[in-house]
Amino acid sequence: MTEQMPAPLRMRRAALSLITLLGGISLAVIPAATVSISSRLFSDEEQGFLAVAVLVATFAGQLTFAVVVESRLSSAATERRVVFPLWLAAISVVTAVVIAVVPPNAVVLAIGLPILIAALEVGRGVSVAERLDRREIVASVVVGLGALAGVLAGFAEQGWALVPLVAGIAFATCVRCLPVDHKASRPEPAVMGWVIADTAITGVIYPLLNTMILAFLGPADAVLFTSIATVSGLLAIPLNFMRLRLLKEHSGLDIVVAAASVLAAVVALLVLEFTGAFGFVFGAAWTQSATLVPLLLACAWRAASLATTIPFAALRRAGEVRLLTGLRALVSVIAFALAAAGLALGSLAAVFLGLLIAELASAVVYELARRRRLARGIRALRQAQGPGTDAVETGGDT
Repeated sequence: MTEQMPAPLRMRRAALSLITLLGGISLAVIPAATVSISSRLFSDEEQGFLAVAVLVATFAGQLTFAVVVESRLSSAATERRVVFPLWLAAISVVTAVVIAVVPPNAVVLAIGLPILIAALEVGRGVSVAERLDRREIVASVVVGLGALAGVLAGFAEQGWALVPLVAGIAFATCVRCLPVDHKASRPEPAVMGWVIADTAITGVIYPLLNTMILAFLGPADAVLFTSIATVSGLLAIPLNFMRLRLLKEHSGLDIVVAAASVLAAVVALLVLEFTGAFGFVFGAAWTQSATLVPLLLACAWRAASLATTIPFAALRRAGEVRLLTGLRALVSVIAFALAAAGLALGSLAAVFLGLLIAELASAVVYELARRRRLARGIRALRQAQGPGTDAVETGGDT
């Protein structure tokens, strides 16, 4: 366990974890950069279409991640090893080349985004889970530089602004799929089915919700919802990092690093909001709306996942995929209902408030399920040890 390591080794491991965690910013930057560049290259209607496409692509990336990475990490009866599939890397590179060669086209970009984001999700997930920190740092820097160059080219209204964006993704993909000295574990079929169902039920909410925003509130609000959800996704970086690490083993050190990073991310977002940076990046969709309250609620919604992730990962490590799928389905219905109620009020702030309330409720539900599962395990252990057992050592893991 991490907690039993010598202090110098723990510090070195924490430093590498922090650097790798910060590299996750590159993943969150891609949707934001896409929205920013689109605001300079496409019409309002095309921007609204792409705002929905970005969330659909994120959903597709989550599904691919569930199949390739999370299903293996959740298969308790295996070694839980993961690798970056060469077929996904090849398709991603070809897609990047097509987008770079074809003149700016909203439809082509919308079709290519799910493939590119899937490669980013899987590539980063494999690097984090297998602690391939050095290659992940290189890949993250390249993706970030490509996104920055694309956004700057967009500010200058250059038609080739998408080229450095997709070139960075292609190069990072090549780095992340370099050979490793292990093979991917074969996921348990039943576990894979439950994990995919879990991800599908949870992830479909956001593209569906933004489609409704586009239909009822118009393209400007759809772009704003995607923009706020994207920038608040900065908080999701340490949370996803923590989730990946906790799926392998319980680590108090990674929890502390992630929690501190969430707080730092909130401060960074508020600084960017008050300095007008977001208005500069996202243009009229941001500057012509009141964004502070929706942004604060979105940050609170993301941060609440800290309380959700710990019991969620514990249940996944214990192999409770069927239970989690049922719980996630229940929570997803609640989240969609509350967010839709906010949409009926015509307020993005109310939408994010509904998502926040649902996230807090899910934290309670998962923790109760974790404690019930732990109590059941303790009873079973006591029965196996026979009468006279007064205490059971449970440690930090379930």
